[in-house]
Formats: sequence, C-alpha cells, structure tokens
Amino acid sequence: MFSKILFATVALALVSGPALADAGHGGARAYGEPGDARKPARTIAITMRESDGKMMFIPSKIEVRQGEQIKFVLRNNGEIDHEIVLATLAENLKHGAEMQKNPDMEHDDPNARRLSPKKTGEMVWKFTKVGEFDFSCLIPGHREAGMTGTIVVTTKTGAL
Repeated sequence: MFSKILFATVALALVSGPALADAGHGGARAYGEPGDARKPARTIAITMRESDGKMMFIPSKIEVRQGEQIKFVLRNNGEIDHEIVLATLAENLKHGAEMQKNPDMEHDDPNARRLSPKKTGEMVWKFTKVGEFDFSCLIPGHREAGMTGTIVVTTKTGAL
C-alpha cells in the first residue's frame, strides 16, 4: 500500500509541477564551479532589459582571471521576466532548444537566475578554467533577440 501511495505522489508531482533544469547538479563544470558567498569576490553588476525590440545584458562582455570568484549582482530593468544562464555556448544552445519545447522550465542551478521585472538577485561563481564562455537568457525568443553575452577567462597572470 505504501509503495502505491509513494508512486502516486511522485507521479503527480512530475505531471503537475513545472520542469526543473539541472544541468550539472551543483558541481564543477567546464567553465568553473559554484562560488562560496562567504569568501571574497569581485562584484560585477549585470542589468537585463529590453529596448527598441532588442533584449540585452549590460555589459555583454566580461573579463575575469582564472581562479577568480565573481559575485554577479543582477537587476532586471525590463518589463518582462529575464534570466541569466552561465555555461558553454554549446550547453546554452542545447538548453535553449529544450526551453523552446518547455518554456515554463524553472532553473534550480547555481549558474542560473530568473528575475521578474524590476527585481534583483545574485549569483556567485568561481572561474577555474581559461576560455570563452556564454551567458544567455534562454526564455524562448530572448537569446534570439540579442540577450547573450561572453565571459573571457584569462590565465592567472594574464592582463584583464
């Protein structure tokens, strides 16, 4: 009897709840790892907005050093929901295609935040690998309207 109740509860939760995106289960990824909010971090403010039919992040290009921890202070100055998802370009393109099929997908990842209009949020990330990485709003149509950016991670001794 208990197993039938458990099965029914799990099935109901899967059918009735919104889909959750969990691209990496909280661990290290190709572009780094979740930061520790108790440790020092350089603060970078990112504004999300739409204007004249375009959607954007300001700034859209960010440079950091390998090993640097960044505290992103996020603000949605737009009139609609926006999100930021930090990943490789390939991962964000794949995730964006999944979101086209399921536009109500919610994120519960340390590398993603969704904000309602005029709201703020934070995300702490440590960049452990050198390379060029993507951040995008993956709500259907937003990336295509220009809401994407690049993070360039240089070597520890490299100039910013």
